[in-house]
Amino acid sequence: MISLHSTAVSTTLDRLYREAELQDPDLRRRARAECEARGTPFDDRAVASLLDSAFIGVAPEVGRLLYQLVRLRRPERVVEFGTSFGLSAIHIAAALADNGRGRLIATEIDAQKAERATQHLREAGLETWAEVRPGDPFETLVGVERIDLLLLDGWKALYLPMLRALEPALGEGALVIADDLKIMPEMLAPYLAYVRDPANGYSSGEIPLDDGLELSLRG
Repeated sequence: MISLHSTAVSTTLDRLYREAELQDPDLRRRARAECEARGTPFDDRAVASLLDSAFIGVAPEVGRLLYQLVRLRRPERVVEFGTSFGLSAIHIAAALADNGRGRLIATEIDAQKAERATQHLREAGLETWAEVRPGDPFETLVGVERIDLLLLDGWKALYLPMLRALEPALGEGALVIADDLKIMPEMLAPYLAYVRDPANGYSSGEIPLDDGLELSLRG
């Protein structure tokens, strides 16, 4: 059986998505309204306190795509910037389990969210395939070597600095996936300009799924 369809994984994901549907829409509206009241572009860092209890996880269809990409790429090491409550981590870890190889290093700056993500991975029976590192990812990811797949889903303005910090560990053929292109376009403009410039060593393009993904292949 595909791990993604196992009872433990599907039950955990179904419950988490139901919880997210109940609380995320209102929290997102309040966060966006606060930025608009300030007259500034929507920046998740500026409204972090409002989003502390938000799942802001990948949509189910994006989670399935992540699962498929991990199955196809068969990475030894996956790194995730911004796992929140672990919805994306569960999809990735399920793929690693089905591959029978690899490990996920997920980062989360909010310690309570990191603890919840770890708990959810445990509930899904996938804790042996992943670890969640709480704290500043620019510190927790120091020394990580040979990244085969990188998922960027944390604070949007930090996508480019995080990519640049991890580039020495990206091997040839590494996949870089950036989520939420449509939510904060102003914050992501520098990142997209960088990965879409062939001079920087990527072949990159948008996948119009949910809030938009950028899939970049390291040359």
